[in-house]
Amino acid sequence: MSPAPETVEVDFITPRHLASGGDPAWITVPLHRACGWSYGDDPLMPRVLLSSPDQKALLRLEPDPDDQWWTLHQVAEPNRPAWYASFGARTPVELIAAVTDALTDPAPAADAPGDPYGALRQAGWSPYGDNGLASPDKTAYVERLGTPADPGAWFVTVTHALHQKIWQARFGAHTPPPLVAAFTAALADPKPVHRTDSGRSLPPLDPDIVTRKTTDVLAVYVASALEDRVHSLAARHTTTPPVPTPSRQAPPRHGRSR
Repeated sequence: MSPAPETVEVDFITPRHLASGGDPAWITVPLHRACGWSYGDDPLMPRVLLSSPDQKALLRLEPDPDDQWWTLHQVAEPNRPAWYASFGARTPVELIAAVTDALTDPAPAADAPGDPYGALRQAGWSPYGDNGLASPDKTAYVERLGTPADPGAWFVTVTHALHQKIWQARFGAHTPPPLVAAFTAALADPKPVHRTDSGRSLPPLDPDIVTRKTTDVLAVYVASALEDRVHSLAARHTTTPPVPTPSRQAPPRHGRSR
């Protein structure tokens, strides 16, 4: 009798902004393999540098206990000043990936959202401060500094029950609104994100706010998720239809909540 297929215990977590950072490869590998970004490293420094093919954008991942871990810089262009976006260590990679996916899209959709508050309002976020919105559970806040006549930077701050900061994302005043909107749309998305190490990376969280459903998933499907993402993003840069990828969804063997 053949051995049973190997499984991996996976946590599906909502709300996604409280799901921990996740695997950085979800961002870095597709940028390199699907979007042509080049990378440099320093064996003496724990950091990753990725440059866009036109050398106009630079993504830096550098562990820093006192500051943002992810920083994305775009140089000035004739029709737009330089801009930046940065993300704390526990910012879910799915949210950061929404920004890099939008940035590298060779043919962005004409109907791509341009209002960073649009998806949040549709998800039931409520007014906060002078120019911000708060999530229904009051653990996430999005606000823009400045005035309508002179708008400033965007700040996305996530806290836990004791109002201590878990992570923060910052977008400079000149960051293109569709990129900020891509981030907030991913933030408002009610679908859970999956983690295989959440027990080690999540801070203590209120079980009345965070839902964690643990399921045993075939290891082959977990391992193939990143490859499927690379394939999907690479297909955007081709003029011929991509080869269909067989569905990798399979019913979980066991399910339980905790």
